[in-house]
Amino acid sequence: MHNVVVLALPDTIAFDLATPIEVFRRARLPDGRPAYRVVVCGTAPLLDAGPVKLATDHGLEELAHADTIVVPGRHDLDVPAPPEALEALRAAAAAGTRIASICVGSFTLAEAGLLDGRSATTHWAAADLLADRYPRVQVDPQVLYVDDGQVLTSAGASAGLDLCLHVIRRDHGTAVAADASRLAVAPLHRDGGQAQFIVHNAPTASTTTLEPLLGWIEQHAHEDLTLADLAAEGRMSTRSLHRRFHAETGQSPIEWLTRVRIRHAQELLETTDHGVETIARRVGFASPNTFRTQFRRLAGVSPRAYRTTFRAGT
Repeated sequence: MHNVVVLALPDTIAFDLATPIEVFRRARLPDGRPAYRVVVCGTAPLLDAGPVKLATDHGLEELAHADTIVVPGRHDLDVPAPPEALEALRAAAAAGTRIASICVGSFTLAEAGLLDGRSATTHWAAADLLADRYPRVQVDPQVLYVDDGQVLTSAGASAGLDLCLHVIRRDHGTAVAADASRLAVAPLHRDGGQAQFIVHNAPTASTTTLEPLLGWIEQHAHEDLTLADLAAEGRMSTRSLHRRFHAETGQSPIEWLTRVRIRHAQELLETTDHGVETIARRVGFASPNTFRTQFRRLAGVSPRAYRTTFRAGT
């Protein structure tokens, strides 16, 4: 049986740890037998994982018996990984073991030198840090996961689930992976090359002095708004509005408005049967072609592909 070993390190993110455990543990072959044996190993019998503590029955020696090792992310990326864990990962890689990371677990692989010269991804919010800290890694922040053969990396949160389902499909075929996806209530066909679907505004938006105006935009984005309309609502000149937006959000007012509209469109694509033209009008775009262009620019895929992806499991 294929052995999957999930590596629990100090400060492990519990969500990242649970994803491979549950997905691989529940996978079944056509005859009903488990597709994987899943164990958790750690650097100590009891580990802190944020607000919880993890008890592990296996030590790092279990990595030597793994067919696949999964490395979850850790909360504090400035704290080095235990040297003995890095050495065990290097030994496993040298022996040909397949190694995958969930979210910012890519930092542990990079610290071990396993991503040097490889393409990799991570959570979009940490992609620049990964690239700066490990310049020999070819970081692609736009994709859900990267399968580089022996080493695989995934983006944040649910992209770890996509990666696990991809591994099952690679090992046992589409039928087994489809069954696992149904158990996980997740779409099977979110290809790694798809965008992370992150249409985000500035992370400082919740503390900006523009917050009242941003809230107003959220409620009125579907209207036929101009820069002058936004400036009037903010009680400032258009020039001052531009300056404030760039200073506090890093975006222009119109770019912010466009991103809000695209996020609203994503919700409608996921939850309604409205056509693209109808959605374009409802969220504030005068032209369906403009909507399609902006949606692809910000979400990385067409509106139709986005809807197909997020309805694949329904």
